[in-house]
Amino acid sequence: MTDEEIQIPTPQDVPGVAYDEDNIVHLEWNEHIRRRPGMYIGKLGDGSCSDDGIYVLLKEVIDNSIDEYMMGCGKQLIVDVSETTVSVRDYGRGVPLGKLVEVSSRMNTGGKYDNKAFKKSVGLNGVGIKAVNALSSDFLIQSVRDGKMKRAQFCGGTLVMESEIVDTDEPNGTFVQFTPDNTVFRDYHYRDEFILPLLKNYTFLNTGLTIVFNGKRFMSRNGLLDLLREDMTNDPLYPIIHLKSDDIEIALTHANQYGEEYYSFVNGQHTTQGGTHLTAFKEAVSRTIKDYFGKPNFEYSDIRNGMVAAISVKVEEPVFESQTKTKLGSRDMGPDGPTVAKFIGDFVKKELDNYLHRELEVADVILKKVQDNERERKAMAGVTKKAREQAKKINLHNKKLLDCRVHLNDVKGDDEKKLQSSIFITEGDSAAGSITKIRNVETQAVFSLRGKPKNTYGKTKKMVYENEEFNLLQAALNIEDSIDGLRYNKVIIATDADVDGMHIRLLLLTFFLQFFPDLIKKGHVYILQTPLFRVRNKKTSKRTGKVSKSVPDDTYYCYSDEERISAINKLGTNAEITRFKGLGEISPEEFRGFIGADMRADRVSMHKEDGVGELLRFYMGKNSIERQNFIIDNLVVEDDSQIS
Repeated sequence: MTDEEIQIPTPQDVPGVAYDEDNIVHLEWNEHIRRRPGMYIGKLGDGSCSDDGIYVLLKEVIDNSIDEYMMGCGKQLIVDVSETTVSVRDYGRGVPLGKLVEVSSRMNTGGKYDNKAFKKSVGLNGVGIKAVNALSSDFLIQSVRDGKMKRAQFCGGTLVMESEIVDTDEPNGTFVQFTPDNTVFRDYHYRDEFILPLLKNYTFLNTGLTIVFNGKRFMSRNGLLDLLREDMTNDPLYPIIHLKSDDIEIALTHANQYGEEYYSFVNGQHTTQGGTHLTAFKEAVSRTIKDYFGKPNFEYSDIRNGMVAAISVKVEEPVFESQTKTKLGSRDMGPDGPTVAKFIGDFVKKELDNYLHRELEVADVILKKVQDNERERKAMAGVTKKAREQAKKINLHNKKLLDCRVHLNDVKGDDEKKLQSSIFITEGDSAAGSITKIRNVETQAVFSLRGKPKNTYGKTKKMVYENEEFNLLQAALNIEDSIDGLRYNKVIIATDADVDGMHIRLLLLTFFLQFFPDLIKKGHVYILQTPLFRVRNKKTSKRTGKVSKSVPDDTYYCYSDEERISAINKLGTNAEITRFKGLGEISPEEFRGFIGADMRADRVSMHKEDGVGELLRFYMGKNSIERQNFIIDNLVVEDDSQIS
């Protein structure tokens, strides 16, 4: 084909496509952030998840104050949080007064580009505080330096007030107060259950720092040692090994639990998705223990099964894989430093090996734990091979799992949709059918149980492979070897609100707690709350045969007796009350709202003070008489007199 024959289409040749000067648009810095918030803070959310955007905004402000502390300026941080508003006061050097507005509202403006001032900072790109400003309906920043003070106030990133520099008796430091914009973060509110772990981690990583949160003081003297003591839900098999040096700190032990549990940090940032530093740490610990015992045949999986560990490193000019800084991508410790792998590997090899040679009793406990893991793995070898072959033969998509398109199509690069993905674990075909008909097929999958699963309390992992239900469930979730491969961000248990449904819920929670505790600790397991009652206008219902869509107050879905009574009071004598005893009784159209944008799903949390081990023993152990007496002593009879 000659050049003359080649037809290159122009915009004018394409029907309906115009491309001229009017298509070139300039967005102000704050408008760009408001239009594309996901680029800066990840997902939005309403505050019901720990990684929702409102907590990222809080972190961005606190990170600046932590950087001041790391530079030796200010030992106290005051954080006050209501349901909708945050204020943070540090006692660092304070923002230079003449640059207060620019630091808050001009992109790529900040003091962290100069390595002399902030050698190992969390944020180096000058974006964080601007994102907070742009995404807040009200943003106030105040700086005090050497007896002088200045403040500026913004709305959606637009400056509405800039004060003169005035004299003050206040100590040096920066004060930031902001209210996230409710047109961006709809129906949001802050929750202490997600803020407390965040603030405690700051104190663990900055020994000597005091954080006062809503009047309560937090501090740590022992760093990562305190972190593991706080977060471990099982007792350690031996005293926690705590080692540190310049730019690195580690803590590790083993517990009688399955899987591996890690907490990793870079420059004070909690890297929840790990990264190069965590990979290097796991490799170094495994290799060091293997070499210490002189057992070349030891497998790393046997060494790390049951391990609980934390690592914190300080890296110059860290490179993260996203603006939210949840995964480290840096290969080097700094422009002139060693690689991350070599730095961590050398430290672990020397310090951990020395520790094991000094603490022989600890070494003996580790050896026994590794050998126990090895024996169990070998005992399961035949079972797991057969179970894996069985799982491959069974067509999950027809029998147990109705997947969502995000995973069926293995969408690459669509991380936002994968973060939104969830799987409902239902009991029986009836409930699965209701959810299946109205689920979001893009992001919501359904796994249907057949009856009640087995009680796994006190059992070994061999049972998972011998039980078809559990074997197929772990295959569907892709967590057989590690929860790092988890295919769904939310694992939602959806059972009936009756005795059998509660029992199935408990059996599933026991399964996760027994074999995959990190699934719960990392906030992936939820309980779907569905309404117990429907209270509707009896007159409207009888006249039309259905609830009128034109009268929004015709129907109330109630999740508790309190909500039921409130609905009855609103409708008076016209109230018609229906008690839902199973998910299958709720029509698909009614179900649509319960698993949509307004879905009520309670995250399952796990804390040391919960006494999980004792709870499982009491509710799932072989102490039937003890439980029977407890039920008799706490029996409550439900009044169904008003329910039709």
